[in-house]
Amino acid sequence: MGKIAKLHIEKLPEGYFLATSDDIPGLVAQGQTITKTLEIARDVAKKLLEAQNAR
Repeated sequence: MGKIAKLHIEKLPEGYFLATSDDIPGLVAQGQTITKTLEIARDVAKKLLEAQNAR
C-alpha cells in the first residue's frame, strides 16, 4: 500500500517544473513536464522514506 503526500508544484521561469513537499522533508524534484516531475518526485519520495525507515 502506498502513502499519500501533498506536493507543491510550480513552473520555473526557465520552463521546468519544480516539486517540493512539506510532508516529506528533503523532497525536491524537477522535470520538463508535470508528468515527468511527478515520476521523479515519486522516486525521490520512495528513496527518502526507505532511508528514513532504515534508521
